[in-house]
Amino acid sequence: MQIALAGIGKIAIDQHVPALSASEDWELAATVSRSGTVDGVDAFDSLDAMLEACPEIRVVSLCLPPVPRFEYAAKALAAGRHVMLEKPPGATLSECAELERMARARGLSIYATWHSREAQQVAAAKAWLADKTLKSLHITWREDVRRWHPGQDWIFEPGGLGVFDPGINALSILTEILPDAIHLREAVLSFPDNRQAPIAATLGFRHPGNAAVSCDFDFRQEGEQTWEIEAICAEGTLRLTHGGAQMFVDGAPAGEALTGLAGEYPRLYAKMAQLVRNGRIDMDLSPMRHVADAFLLGRRETVAPFHF
Repeated sequence: MQIALAGIGKIAIDQHVPALSASEDWELAATVSRSGTVDGVDAFDSLDAMLEACPEIRVVSLCLPPVPRFEYAAKALAAGRHVMLEKPPGATLSECAELERMARARGLSIYATWHSREAQQVAAAKAWLADKTLKSLHITWREDVRRWHPGQDWIFEPGGLGVFDPGINALSILTEILPDAIHLREAVLSFPDNRQAPIAATLGFRHPGNAAVSCDFDFRQEGEQTWEIEAICAEGTLRLTHGGAQMFVDGAPAGEALTGLAGEYPRLYAKMAQLVRNGRIDMDLSPMRHVADAFLLGRRETVAPFHF
């Protein structure tokens, strides 16, 4: 199937383009960007121009920041194209619900992707936890915004999510591996004095079995980056490290260990191909609901200004 990729930035070049190039399901037939291009692929500087010129392209994958994404997705759906959304799927829950309504009304597929759910050991962790008695679960997700989003001021603007841009990855794993639904009980959000989105956050959740479930997110980590989940159960302890790529049970490695985002985006595109072929929709918004709850419920504190 032919696909167009809109938003040719770092994540598109690093992950989307290689995944599409290696896929037997997809042909990258066009790009949409004001600045970025991919060698050998037709490039357009507007979505409208691409949609008009390329009626044969059935699918549009959107890698834009979340705030402008709704307008692009709505145009693609109105033009009869299936849509794949980079995480988070939109700037608000309401616009995501509207996109799903539009897709259903037109018989189109739409996919809210959560790439961290496709990390190497997430499925194994979900299977291990399925019959365990959870006592506590803690997420430590600390990374350096200067390394991963150099100069990208939009991430600290309204709708940019701040530290929840990576934190939502952790929440996507959490909502995938836990057999029970949880909801936010308390939060503290740390806003730099000169920014509109938090640079750090701590979250506490209510678990139906009274397990202590908590998160520690921070965008100021220097040196080694930390993306870990530890679940202590009556039957043993599970640790996911490297963003879900490596798993340990009672301290012993379990399964094949990978690093980085290996395999995540190829699996996302394989699933999108299945959704399109089967006429299905996947718009799970549970990670985004937890973020929205944190902004609603969280106590705000002001911290030192942040500059790239």
